[in-house]
Amino acid sequence: MAANQRIAAGAALAAACATVFGGCSAGRTAYRQDEMKAPGAPAPGSAVRLIGDGSTAYTGMQPHLPGPERLRPGRKPPQFVVFSWDGAGEDSRKLFSHFRKVAKANDATMTYFLSGVYMLPEEKRDLYRPPQHSPGRSDIGFNDAQGIRDTARQLRLAWLEGNEIATHFNGHFCGPDGGVGQWSVEEWKDEITQAKEFVKSWKTNADLQKEPPLPFDYDKELIGARTPCREGRKNFVKAARDLGFRYDASGVDNQVWPGRKEGLWELSMQLVPFPGHSHEQLTMDYNFMAGQSGARTQGDPDKFAEWGDQLRDGLLQGFQRAYDGNRAPLVIGNHFESWNGGTYMRAVQEVVERVCTQPEVRCVSFHQLVDWLDAQDPRVLRKLRTLKVGQAPEEGWESFLAASPAPEPKGAPGAPPMRP
Repeated sequence: MAANQRIAAGAALAAACATVFGGCSAGRTAYRQDEMKAPGAPAPGSAVRLIGDGSTAYTGMQPHLPGPERLRPGRKPPQFVVFSWDGAGEDSRKLFSHFRKVAKANDATMTYFLSGVYMLPEEKRDLYRPPQHSPGRSDIGFNDAQGIRDTARQLRLAWLEGNEIATHFNGHFCGPDGGVGQWSVEEWKDEITQAKEFVKSWKTNADLQKEPPLPFDYDKELIGARTPCREGRKNFVKAARDLGFRYDASGVDNQVWPGRKEGLWELSMQLVPFPGHSHEQLTMDYNFMAGQSGARTQGDPDKFAEWGDQLRDGLLQGFQRAYDGNRAPLVIGNHFESWNGGTYMRAVQEVVERVCTQPEVRCVSFHQLVDWLDAQDPRVLRKLRTLKVGQAPEEGWESFLAASPAPEPKGAPGAPPMRP
């Protein structure tokens, strides 16, 4: 490396240490106190290594990401709850930063499905070449420099607090006209590659070289996704498996324990009671809205409070059904939107506050959930999958899971080391 290149690299590293991590000592990271208040033990200090143009950086193991524990024989499983956000980004409503604080206050971590085009400025839109569409096309638009700066800050802080940064891909194309449901395996691979590249090069694309990096290697961080409109899963799963993903969160299921499909954990959203209706509804704000005000994102204001209460109460009923029954993980999907006066944001916050601090409940990211699933005895998981919706073992948990487990694995693929 030439001398001037070494000087530039050293200056960039120093800037990253000073602005993101509060300074480096002997090549080690010292995390700022205001970025390290989430519960759990922080990761040990580690060297900061900038990646590519410095948009991302390797900073060691993620703080506040506990190692998975194998369920002991005869023990009741914890009640996992996953709150996830499609197309996560920070705008003037500041919903990303708000729910980061809600999560921290309630001992929760979450999954943020980042749309790659939220890290690409409008003037560089032609860099995006979506499958089956012309360059620069996106059904959710692009961003500006301030929006990218704000989103990067939230992604940075979210990861340091133990949350997961996954992907919602890029242009959010749905339906029969070039929608993701028509994409081939190779087109999905191209879309995933572009989503990664926009995250790994946001500083250059948005001319924000002085901003601190995202503190993770996105090629390693990215292990799962939810497809736009939950379409195109068949070919996406094949592409994702080849690229080393560990889960897909695009499906619909009942409240039962998840299994694998083509090597990926199927962590589907589920059907829960829909208060006031004879049928059940999917655990997502959009689906409750569709069942209340149709395609209108701003329906009758006189019903806003009622509609939010329906979402809250439906999710709480689904939670209680699992908590008292089969303990199947509850997967909830949301959007940072102000639909119907923001009533769904209020409802989701109330659910977080009511369930995440209860005994034996773990509000976790998908990353944490798959680490736990990978660490379990496969025979125990198969037995858990025999339990139906709301069904607790008739003989009690101690007898139901009393069989001697298989030898404990040394570690789950891609997971942190097992706790002793």
